[in-house]
Amino acid sequence: MATPFSGRIELDIRDSVPDWTPFEPPKAPDGAPNVLLITLDDVGFSAMSCYGGPVPTPNIDRIADSGVRFTQWHTTALCSPSRAALLTGRSHTRNSMACITEAATGFPNASGTIPPENGFISQILNEAGWNTYAIGKWHICPSDEMNVASTRRNWPTGRGFERYYGFLGAETNQWYPDLVYDNHPVDQPKSPEEGYHLTEDLTDKAIEFIGDAKAIAPDKPFFLYFAPGACHAPHHVPREWIDRFAGQFDEGYEKMREKTLARQKELGIVPQDTELPPINPIGTPQTRTGPDDAPFPPVDYTKPWDSLGDDEKRLYARMAEVYAGMLAHVDHHIGRLLDYLEGSGELDRTLVILVSDNGASAEGGPDGSVNENKFMNGIPDSLEANLKQLDDLGGPQTYNHYPTGWAMAFNTPFKMWKRYDYNGGTADPCIFSWPKVLGHGGELRDQYHHITDITPTILELLGVRSPDQIGGYAQSRFDGVSMKSAIDDAKQPTTRTTQFYAMLGSRSVWHDGWKAVSSHPVISGWGHFGDDTWELYHTDVDRSEVHDLAAEEPERLRDLINLWFSEAGANQAFPLDDRSALEILQTPRPQVAPPRERYVYRPGGAEVPESQAVNIRNRSFSIGALVDLPAAGAQGVLFAHGSRFGGHALYVKDGRLHYVNNFVGDLEQKVDATEDLPTGEGLILSASFEKDGQKAPGVAEGVLSLYYGDKKVGEGRIQTQPGSFSIGGEGLCAGYDGGEPVTSDYPGRHPYTFTGGTLHRVVVDVSGKPYVDLEREAVAMMSRE
Repeated sequence: MATPFSGRIELDIRDSVPDWTPFEPPKAPDGAPNVLLITLDDVGFSAMSCYGGPVPTPNIDRIADSGVRFTQWHTTALCSPSRAALLTGRSHTRNSMACITEAATGFPNASGTIPPENGFISQILNEAGWNTYAIGKWHICPSDEMNVASTRRNWPTGRGFERYYGFLGAETNQWYPDLVYDNHPVDQPKSPEEGYHLTEDLTDKAIEFIGDAKAIAPDKPFFLYFAPGACHAPHHVPREWIDRFAGQFDEGYEKMREKTLARQKELGIVPQDTELPPINPIGTPQTRTGPDDAPFPPVDYTKPWDSLGDDEKRLYARMAEVYAGMLAHVDHHIGRLLDYLEGSGELDRTLVILVSDNGASAEGGPDGSVNENKFMNGIPDSLEANLKQLDDLGGPQTYNHYPTGWAMAFNTPFKMWKRYDYNGGTADPCIFSWPKVLGHGGELRDQYHHITDITPTILELLGVRSPDQIGGYAQSRFDGVSMKSAIDDAKQPTTRTTQFYAMLGSRSVWHDGWKAVSSHPVISGWGHFGDDTWELYHTDVDRSEVHDLAAEEPERLRDLINLWFSEAGANQAFPLDDRSALEILQTPRPQVAPPRERYVYRPGGAEVPESQAVNIRNRSFSIGALVDLPAAGAQGVLFAHGSRFGGHALYVKDGRLHYVNNFVGDLEQKVDATEDLPTGEGLILSASFEKDGQKAPGVAEGVLSLYYGDKKVGEGRIQTQPGSFSIGGEGLCAGYDGGEPVTSDYPGRHPYTFTGGTLHRVVVDVSGKPYVDLEREAVAMMSRE
């Protein structure tokens, strides 16, 4: 309720008494602290050194050494659900985030839209007088709203953050990111050749946001949600960071698990009798099928290291070196942020929290990938071709991900990985540091807690009460509980007694040190949930879930299964969805605008996301540009869609028109005009593709012709790719090519803007039913986890 006016209003202002109280902005209490909430991506439990991992992280260790590390802190096993729970204090299903936003199903548990009655901590703190900033990955916005034509209600600025700089989706190219600044897309400030990398850019902006406000109001506290894209695929990092780890993973992922576990025991991270589960703990494609002979997901399999050839070992080890370099690199920039706070005198008054959003990622499959876009288009990676790019891994020429074995290793000592409700999917680092107030230094906390507990903990530490209403919406209850008593005292019992989990068909429930978990493969399409096999573990002593006690304690298991159903019902977790990625993709979802046969694009505007752009797959199409060319000398891009990993473009160079179609980064198909450009006004420069065959399912073949007006000036045979041009980012542009270029053949400098004439508009015509390779699209969607 607004503060009532308590002054006096008379006819004449001279007789009236003002009262500024109702009109003043909220003010935090004197001496109120800052909050820095760092959220890493796909890092897993045991990659960083302070959790026994093989990657030195001195700056994250610096946070741990001045605070407390939790050893039984848990997430939801996927990105969007975890981030929603983190920022609201409500369970993922009550946030309508049963899965990632791209997999929304239209039920209350999975719409991809967080209800307004589940207010964000940014909204609470903003109304309490804190400046609020979000930096980096968002991914808690419906996919149909990730564009400039949509409402901003679910963008960071619509959820209580005053400033934002980052990317809205699940992942982005770290060299050529899909950037949003506050409420609009922007280009990156410089190119990779000029030293650009996303993590450095994000850190610069975090420092800028803090400094801008502190210059005006030095005592006003801030809440900074710092969420770099590291270490989600693609694993992109400068070469010098990769080379620091040369040879350090040559023994393989199984040996690395053993060494990591030994360090964890030495540090006290896990109990001394903790054992390692096998690398394929719930089955393999060869040994396990589900009801009605439904197959085990082949991607969820790990090849034994000893079964690999020397070339495979060399490639896989390099992929781990790249990942390690990426983690070390983001640690360095976390250090820059800490140094800035320390140098400006703010660190002592800053509560620092660091977490990861889920277990390490296995989306690279058993073999990993040098260019994930190949897999998304149904084109298998070739070991021979990948070895040729071994030295390019991590750079702009690759879009890479490591194999499943490293996911298991970076989750040591746990089973499985991201997506699964075993500890490998849900157990993650969690560090609190505020030595001036909390004291401590390098201590461990074994109390069981969950990602929903972070928001209530911050509020208690700050002494801020959550309001009954936010934006006119009555607020719902928190599912999280405060962790403050555990932070204060290692001997205090946990304030949490029960936690349920549900993700893509995987289910589990923890209660008072015991855990029941189904061995149901995720996105398997198995169904038959009533026939699931449940396992029982005493996780207080068996963190790695090796000793299944289901047969020994059937009554306890039955009670826990019943408890899961009770908790799932209370948290609106139904219906369960383990359908295949293909089935999930076919779920009808809202669209900003329906597909059409004619698309008009004006020059110089923001990139159009691929999901909202014209679809040319497996069909004939034409691209026409209306231009004025007063004299010779025009050059640059007329139209571009995609990147070097898949895309096509129409451009002018050396006085002639050119078209290139980059087939999944493997084949640049170029068609050149044979005549110089004409001059004059109202000219139409065009490329027209006539499909006359199909090389493989979805791969159209045909002739691409170039025209000046109605005069053909060039032609060549090309093939078009069946799946999307990119996994995340890289949209459609008119008059320039933003982000990663489609081809290196462009004239001039990035972003290769059209000059020397006037581009009025570009029209793309398509006919017939749009082709969509649903299976490939489904794989691409689920790889955005």
